[in-house]
Amino acid sequence: MNSSSVAVEPVVAEVPRRPRRRPTRADVLAIGAYVLLGVLVCLNYWGDVQHRVSSHLPTDHSWFEWLFAHGAHSVRHLENPLFTVRQNTPDGVNMMANTSLLGVTLPLAPLTLLLGPQVVYALYLGAALSATAATSYWMLSRHLVRSRAAAFVGGAFLGFAPGVVHHANGQPNFASNFLLPLIVARVLRLGEPGRWRRNGIALGLLVAYQIFINEEMLLLTALACLVVVVAYAVQRPRAARERAGTFLAAIGVGGGLALLLAAYPVWFQFNGPQSYRGLQGGVFHSWGEDLMAFVTFARDTVAGDEAVEKTIGLTEQNSWFGWPLVLVALVALVLLWRRSLPARIVAVLVVVFAVAAIGPKVRFDGVETGVDGPWAYVPDDLPLVEMMMPTRLTLVVAGALGVLLALAWNALAGGGRPAVPAPRSGETPDPVPAAGSRRRWLRGLGYAAILAALLPLCPRPLPAQRIDPPPHFITAGGWRPYVPAGRTLVPVPIPSNVHGLATLRWSALTGQEFPIPGGYFIGPNSNGEGVFGAPNRPTSTLVYATMDANQVPTITAEHRRQAVEDLRFWRASVVVLGAGPREPVLRELMTALLGPPQRVDDVYLWNVRDRV
Repeated sequence: MNSSSVAVEPVVAEVPRRPRRRPTRADVLAIGAYVLLGVLVCLNYWGDVQHRVSSHLPTDHSWFEWLFAHGAHSVRHLENPLFTVRQNTPDGVNMMANTSLLGVTLPLAPLTLLLGPQVVYALYLGAALSATAATSYWMLSRHLVRSRAAAFVGGAFLGFAPGVVHHANGQPNFASNFLLPLIVARVLRLGEPGRWRRNGIALGLLVAYQIFINEEMLLLTALACLVVVVAYAVQRPRAARERAGTFLAAIGVGGGLALLLAAYPVWFQFNGPQSYRGLQGGVFHSWGEDLMAFVTFARDTVAGDEAVEKTIGLTEQNSWFGWPLVLVALVALVLLWRRSLPARIVAVLVVVFAVAAIGPKVRFDGVETGVDGPWAYVPDDLPLVEMMMPTRLTLVVAGALGVLLALAWNALAGGGRPAVPAPRSGETPDPVPAAGSRRRWLRGLGYAAILAALLPLCPRPLPAQRIDPPPHFITAGGWRPYVPAGRTLVPVPIPSNVHGLATLRWSALTGQEFPIPGGYFIGPNSNGEGVFGAPNRPTSTLVYATMDANQVPTITAEHRRQAVEDLRFWRASVVVLGAGPREPVLRELMTALLGPPQRVDDVYLWNVRDRV
């Protein structure tokens, strides 16, 4: 999952490797259950997949549909996928400096060309959640626990944790965590004698690929792995020293290979056209986790309440575990503390990342207190973390809790103990439960407690809303005679991070065959800092103000002169206005600026090619 599976036993290199096994019936059933959960989460989209987007993040949903179209367009036209001018013409968009999901959109380009970005988006979202649960199950069952039921419970939580399902509302990059359990498992095997080269190469390939899926989750995973390795070295100093040379050699191989494969794209991200340094004002740093969020049920779970999020859900619901899970986790940590090294490492992860997620100021039940949080001492421009949101560090806590649930269930199952070395001095191994009604009763109580903590967190289908389809003029290709090569189609309103959700989809649903000005992305301002969307031109500002007021201001000759200048900057060929709630007032505005429009098919059109 996310930084997730990071609590895996880091001494797996001390354990004899298990022979390769074919998938069992239990494996097939587990994966089948995860697939069904993935279908359930996306169920509302499938009712009308062509015309539904996320109710919570409709603009993000449309952005990712646009990204699938971008991948297909890049493959079809053999264009550089790291940069595009199909949005924000003429400046373009640095795709590596945005959440471009290239590791997914490029391989799925043939499917997008065949089915369209809306269908592929819905298919992929459910598959990403299910795949994350499946790889987490594989990691747990092969490297940490003997009980397949324990691995299933842990994998289900890692793939469908409340924070992950929350991001599935329009942000599939944060649900695309299927490589992270494989990365973590490989990191924890780097100390294997005689296998440093092979392990390093495998790690380098996985890391390089993850860069093209979600760099932020990769960074969180790396930080979590660092904490795991340090915690293990503190508790097993002798074993750590014995394997340090092999571990570092493998890290060197993996890091070198990842750098070789991703060096140019990463350079392009920070130095290519339309790159930027940090976000204006460091806005993300203020987004810390409310302390009450840890014990509150998330909105998209069966026990969730949308009213609560208006109080404490200021930013994102990345923890939101509910009080039953928090209590069960505390009890499990107490009971497993002396018996299990992985449980102690889980405790370290939970404490470190829960505290770090608080942000610059401690918030409690929606109220910002005067108490400084850890991020009050973190510079806004610190490299690598300059764009991190503190609240997202709780995704590591979610991963640690998923591992803890697997450990607790495995201890209750008793038939096999975790795959760990013999206990050291002061530790007692997991006991094999003796027969007897009392032992069976306690085991049953433990299973019931875990299920009682998890059942309220079962995800509900993500809420979806209907969105109007693009005009027939757009989808049927009626625009083609009006937009020659090198010119743009200017939709009204011009797409931005606030307005123009529908017109942004015009580009996506036509395969990005025409470029558009503006858009939904992060790009540089005049100071090189990242800002959301294109810097407003006078005409786009006028359009947005008219929409907000639902009234056309007095139009002057200066407005008309500026409109022509802006259209010239955008390399406009035609201005198009489709149906919508603000269509009458926007038509009045554009008529005052450009003169009477033509009615072509189902749109109003201003042919400005000869004027700009």
